[in-house]
Amino acid sequence: MSRWSLFTKKEADGLDKIKIWWLKKHGYLNEWKLGDIEWSCGWSNVKNSIGITVSTMENYEHVRLQYTKKYLNGEKKDFDYRVQLTTTPCYFGGKRYWFTCPLSRGGTPCGKRIGVLYRTGDYFGCRHCHDLTYQSKNSKYGSITSFQKMIDLKREIKREFYNGQMTRKYKQLLRKEQKTFLVLSSIA
Repeated sequence: MSRWSLFTKKEADGLDKIKIWWLKKHGYLNEWKLGDIEWSCGWSNVKNSIGITVSTMENYEHVRLQYTKKYLNGEKKDFDYRVQLTTTPCYFGGKRYWFTCPLSRGGTPCGKRIGVLYRTGDYFGCRHCHDLTYQSKNSKYGSITSFQKMIDLKREIKREFYNGQMTRKYKQLLRKEQKTFLVLSSIA
């Protein structure tokens, strides 16, 4: 895939999204819970909200999403559908919940196990079905390593050379410094 094609994709960063860890943090993954999720749109006072019902009872694990979408022409459309939940076992016991993507691509159900549902258009789904990218991937300066990271890496280095050879960490630091210098010199 060429770098140019990434710029044509929509970015996931500013979209309405539902994260499985957020549901866990707010107690939605305990048997059954009903609530609302609300998002603010940028600097405006426009708010989007959805009704959410989560069931984690055995053999009936799902998230029910209910919301109304308002279109630019003033038309409104109600949505009410379920997104299945799946689990994986944790190493020290318990289980981890995941969404199962409800969308389909080319007539084939996606069904990917995902941690975040994004909404572009009418329905929530995975970033692959919505063909999304992240702002950091599109950034012209994405390869600039923060100076704090370089300072931290310098502190980790106990010695630059061992037996006449550069250490692995020192080589890593030099590569990051060189990469950042090349990007910054191309800007100027």
